[in-house]
Amino acid sequence: MTQDLYFAKALTGWRHAFHRQPETGFEEVATSQTVATILASLGLEVHRGIGGTGIVANLRVGDGRGAIGIRADMDALQIAEQAAGRDHASQVPGKMHACGHDGHMSMVLGAAKLLAASRDFNGTVRFIFQPAEEHGRGAKAMIADGLLERFPIDAIYGVHNMPGIAAGHFATRVGGIMASEDNFVIRIRGKGTHAARPHMGIDPLVIGAQIVLALQTVVSRSVDPGLSAVVSCTEFITDGIRNAIPPNVVIKGDTRSYSPDVQLLLETRMREISLGVCAMHGAHGEFEYAHEFAPTMNWADNTTLAVRAAQSVVGETRVDADVTPMMASEDFGVFLQHVPGNFAFIGNGSGDALGAIPLHNACYDFNDAILPLGARYFAQIVRDSPPR
Repeated sequence: MTQDLYFAKALTGWRHAFHRQPETGFEEVATSQTVATILASLGLEVHRGIGGTGIVANLRVGDGRGAIGIRADMDALQIAEQAAGRDHASQVPGKMHACGHDGHMSMVLGAAKLLAASRDFNGTVRFIFQPAEEHGRGAKAMIADGLLERFPIDAIYGVHNMPGIAAGHFATRVGGIMASEDNFVIRIRGKGTHAARPHMGIDPLVIGAQIVLALQTVVSRSVDPGLSAVVSCTEFITDGIRNAIPPNVVIKGDTRSYSPDVQLLLETRMREISLGVCAMHGAHGEFEYAHEFAPTMNWADNTTLAVRAAQSVVGETRVDADVTPMMASEDFGVFLQHVPGNFAFIGNGSGDALGAIPLHNACYDFNDAILPLGARYFAQIVRDSPPR
């Protein structure tokens, strides 16, 4: 067996083991143990329990003062896998790696394996394994637990596999590449009454309907057309019955955007509209707005370095340096608020390929063929990073 085949087999074995035993956010106990064991076997200095189940492993070479962070997410989703005949299918009922974090871990472990063997850089690499990405809580938990003080880094890099992009292609861009996600809850308290006597009540259903329609004007009439934003009402909940106008309605949903300024604009206008419509009808209104995911905003210099590293691994024609941004969210954005860095996509497969099955789909699976490419990409980033 050639060295390349041995390397690919090792990464695939790790990935399949993670896939069989998925664990969801902040419960990645066995996953964390497996990651730590592999890293320790490579000779790295391993630190556990950061932000819950998070791990940092250090690899120091030479006398360089610089430190680069390479990040992987560890958590799975509460989705029942539909994979008849898949020999590495989830063995945990109702849970699966439907977003490819099993592959992300294996690529970063692969980079650690390559760099521990070659030792052809000068400085420190910190391999960061983050819990609870799907919740949008893990990055904050690690940072709150002193990640950046205990393990300072000059830059941080990450990738996400992407169905719909040809396998082995890379894509990234300067600036916003993935959106923020903010959640909102609007509570309307009217006055319940008999359905035949509406004049004796204050109908929160009518008020809620007006609010839902009015919120559709926020993007079209308040956000600069050159910027991107989405406002989606996704739940409309009432405590009424068939022949009674209810006293209460709750509207829930989320918003997406790429900048803090747009986030603030959305929150401000949505609050004004919601409470204003309630007041107009004599109802009591409450508006809650929570920032769940920060926008993922790539830094220019780090993106240049990431593009160059990807081109070294797969060739210039397979790297898109100005990919169209996505409205999906990624917890990596929190790290980029504190440290320069880059987030990129690695193609999982397109067209009719199995790797093209969408993320968060019960039939999804990570494409094992791209594991070595991702590992070599991260290793190249470390080699290409300027010394300090």
